[in-house]
Amino acid sequence: MSTSTETKKVAKGGEFLIKETSFADVYTRDEITEEQEMFAKTTRDFIDTRVTPNVVKIDKGDHALVVQLMHESAELGLLGAAIPEEYGGLGVDSHTDTLINEEIGKGHSFTAAFAAHTGIGTLPILYFGTEEQKKKYLPGLGDASIKAAYCLTEPGSGSDALGAKTKAVLSEDGKFYIVNGQKMWITNSGFADIFTVFVQIDGNKFSALIMDAKSEGISLGAEEEKLGIKGSSTRQVFFNNVKVPVENLLGEVGKGAKIAFNALNIGRYKLCVLCLGGSKKAITTSVKYANERIQFNVPISSFGAIKHKLAEMAVKTYATDSATYRVSGMLEDQIDALVAKGVDRVQAKLKAAEEYAIECAILKVFGSETVDYVVDEAVQVFGGTGFSEEYPVARAYRDARINRIFEGTNEINRLLAVGMLIKKAMKGELDLFTHAMAVQKELMSVPDFSSGDSDDFFAAEKKALQNAKKAILMTAGAAVQKYMQDIEKQQEIIMDISDMLIELFVSESVLLRVEKVISVKGEAAAALQIDLARVYISDSLERINLSGKHAITAFNEGDTLRIMLMGLKRFTKYEPINTTAARRRIADKIIEENQYPF
Repeated sequence: MSTSTETKKVAKGGEFLIKETSFADVYTRDEITEEQEMFAKTTRDFIDTRVTPNVVKIDKGDHALVVQLMHESAELGLLGAAIPEEYGGLGVDSHTDTLINEEIGKGHSFTAAFAAHTGIGTLPILYFGTEEQKKKYLPGLGDASIKAAYCLTEPGSGSDALGAKTKAVLSEDGKFYIVNGQKMWITNSGFADIFTVFVQIDGNKFSALIMDAKSEGISLGAEEEKLGIKGSSTRQVFFNNVKVPVENLLGEVGKGAKIAFNALNIGRYKLCVLCLGGSKKAITTSVKYANERIQFNVPISSFGAIKHKLAEMAVKTYATDSATYRVSGMLEDQIDALVAKGVDRVQAKLKAAEEYAIECAILKVFGSETVDYVVDEAVQVFGGTGFSEEYPVARAYRDARINRIFEGTNEINRLLAVGMLIKKAMKGELDLFTHAMAVQKELMSVPDFSSGDSDDFFAAEKKALQNAKKAILMTAGAAVQKYMQDIEKQQEIIMDISDMLIELFVSESVLLRVEKVISVKGEAAAALQIDLARVYISDSLERINLSGKHAITAFNEGDTLRIMLMGLKRFTKYEPINTTAARRRIADKIIEENQYPF
């Protein structure tokens, strides 16, 4: 359980943009308990001993082996870890579930099968199922006697999920829904026992049905030949007059969007967690090779160019880690607060994921782009051997690419993050407009050149991030003021603002985590974490400035443009630091430990 919510402030989703957060209110990975670490170790050992030695067999399409491994993971309690105890699971907290999934993220194609089953395959029933449906399906989903798949995407509806054409009509006797249509890119479809199928009841009521995968009238296409995650079963599913009992309706008729989108919220969070595990594994693989590979009579890890790569891989991964566990803490705090008010714990989880939909979208984008960067650099560290399928990084490179498409493309998630923020402001849930107006007034005032509280170790960084929030509020506020309701049509501008928002949230998360480390260990013991934070923040502010410049110049000109660009420069100022020396120190630690050590 997390720290008591009586002493810890429970933040609103998106509130980080307008309020300061104390490190005391933030959860970090450094706080995991011995019991939670035992779950992580159990998962790590399972991946190392059972999955990793079999990745070649799995990638060659041995789905029977995947199913066997799912059964083995169930015996260890991993498959049903997040399922409540009353339905045969372990009912672990958010932090434990996060740790388990981080380790699962190192399992390549098996990761896809496991995550699809435990995430979008299971959660819709857990969150929206009737008591009868939960009792019927959840125990089997936890012990692997039932394997699940989630059928949403169609040939004509990818990002536009509500444009699905698969149709369901009630039979004359009122006992069945008759389903016709098709789905594509369905993970686990080759061996699933049940499908959660999204349909248009009567052609226009978007709804969800739990369907027996062995029902008459269901047929499967051939296994897709994919770029990566080759060992996951991905097929088209065709429905020809399939009868689904009316009691298998999930939720309410016409309310399928709520099921689909809420499942995606938590799915986005978990995807980031999986990417985090993959990033850490790729760094460890890279440094082991760099320490062993001799060129010019020395290990290549001694070269500055390689050190830069290892350090930057670690900086981005540490940043992902910091933001991920911060959100894990936010979720758990929100759940505890809701349970204290009498909300059922399962429903509290659903509400918490909905509350932090913005943060989940941010994590999905950042985590997937971090692992993409890391595995790309891993190939580069390996050089020519990295391009060979005989070495592990080629698989990691291919497998990582899907993450920017899974759970809504990164473009969609960027648009969603800002769109949801604006909607919260419009509803009065977040007072963004008052803060944006204050920033506009500040633009006309004498600039504040102070560096913050001189007694605060991170005074300069805190001041910089406070100003970065002003840069975002200035840019977003001016864009909304200009375009009003049509702002959603300005996708390029929204994407730039979203990039600013992502960088801010991640930078603040890193800073808060390291502040907390210092409060426990002291500055000397946290020296490398301080390096990680300052390197990330320094580069992040440059990226915020560039994204802001792209956005501002897209809809301003003349004096207004000049004033806003001056404001942007003022709000993204940060005293330069020696990032080269800091990266060398970070790399030296990775090289010494021969693994990702942070």
